[in-house]
Amino acid sequence: MTRVTRRGLLRSGAAASVLAASGLPVFAQSRGGTLKLGLSGASIQDSWDARTHSEGFMVMAAHGCVFDCLTEITAAGELVGELAESWEASADARVWTFNLRRGVTFHDGTPFVADDVIASLAIHTAPGTRSGGRPIVANISGMEKLTDHQLRLTLASGNADFPFLLSDHHLVIYPSGDISGAIGRGNGTGLYQVESFEPGHRMIARRVDGHYKDGRAGWFDSVEMIAMNDGPSRMSALLSGRVHAADRVDFRSRARLRGKRGFAIAEVTGNQHIGFPWIAALNPGENRSLQRALKHAVDREEIVSQVLGGHGSVARDHPIGPANQYFDALLDPVEHDPERAASILTEAGLRGLSLELAASDVAFPGAVEAAFRLRDTARRAGLDIRVTDHSAEDPLAEIWGRAGWRVASSSGRATEDWMFSSLGRDGVPGTGAVSERFESLLVSARAEFDSSRRREMYEEMQHLCATEGSTVIPAYANHVDAHSTALAHAGVIGNTFGMDGMRLAERWWFA
Repeated sequence: MTRVTRRGLLRSGAAASVLAASGLPVFAQSRGGTLKLGLSGASIQDSWDARTHSEGFMVMAAHGCVFDCLTEITAAGELVGELAESWEASADARVWTFNLRRGVTFHDGTPFVADDVIASLAIHTAPGTRSGGRPIVANISGMEKLTDHQLRLTLASGNADFPFLLSDHHLVIYPSGDISGAIGRGNGTGLYQVESFEPGHRMIARRVDGHYKDGRAGWFDSVEMIAMNDGPSRMSALLSGRVHAADRVDFRSRARLRGKRGFAIAEVTGNQHIGFPWIAALNPGENRSLQRALKHAVDREEIVSQVLGGHGSVARDHPIGPANQYFDALLDPVEHDPERAASILTEAGLRGLSLELAASDVAFPGAVEAAFRLRDTARRAGLDIRVTDHSAEDPLAEIWGRAGWRVASSSGRATEDWMFSSLGRDGVPGTGAVSERFESLLVSARAEFDSSRRREMYEEMQHLCATEGSTVIPAYANHVDAHSTALAHAGVIGNTFGMDGMRLAERWWFA
């Protein structure tokens, strides 16, 4: 398992020049061919607006092909510069100076400069904007262009992990003079330039000649991504040779692939977790009591063994995962105890409550089964849960998007603060604002450079989240993808997302 490391975070990042984009020594890669991918998470509402990206198809298309961020987390879990060549911080981790890469152009020929970074970050906090990157950018109190290739970012509160956050897939860089046009056309600085894009169906992009990553990444002449939200369809496309790789293999399909010549499964342990995060119809007090009861009602071992087929592990009701540096492996999970759950519900006056739970296997393979298994175990506690299967719908369709309670998944984040700050507030209500103590630790830990002290604080936060938070996170799920053995890679696969951190199109090649 690859753990993300903070080692050398404040250094210049110059060592990246001797590494491949994967973070590993350069192998003898071959250039050429068209990579074809079958990917989940596509929607007819998809666009090149990275603020909205949350599912695999567009994360791969934008973050992994067409656009770049300032920094990149390698397959080996280390941070290297992408559009930023180097950076340095003040002693309190509040003021960060970034030196930007020279000679980079957008696909329309526009030179990349510091103004592009400032404008691209600013769109995440524009009034009325909803963005997955907003919690990161909101902590930036000042952005100053020093030269065309150097800028200074000042934070409201110090954050020792800040360069890691700038690798977030929402924070891709657009040309400052035409952000709306770049979002409309897909105009980035990435290795692949858009040839055609049909939202919810297909994306075709060709390799850019003379790219700054030449010799380090980008081994295919072109990439074709095909939307396949249905798991069996992805596996059939792989087995028939229509695609070279497919994401999110469910454990039933693994049996079809096992031992089949010419195919391989790529499985990595990251921070991906699944859960049942919130119920909008209830007031905060009722919601907290209900979630406390659900913590005891859910059978975690059953979720791991039957839904995930053993390709995961029991989680502890907080979103920090096994690949995080300060993950507390000694924290015990909540015990499966339907009688205790029933007692909590009775005390709160919620016994016999009827609820509707939305589920879709587009969220993760087995999501619908996970919902039905929760329904069955919750009955013993006196809850009536009605499960609605939305798997056949567009994942961003209006009905699914309005669901007051749903089965959810997240790939997690590379650092603890990143996870707690972003999904803790916006994606998993109840984890971010557990208590005043939790909030105090959140601010203190992000500015702390001493590793042992940071561990103490993050472990306490995990305990607070698990015991006082109102989120049910029963299991960590491994990233499991499948591919033809016609593809080759550098030997280590990234675990920030599936599909080699959604960078497969950059890092792999035809054998």
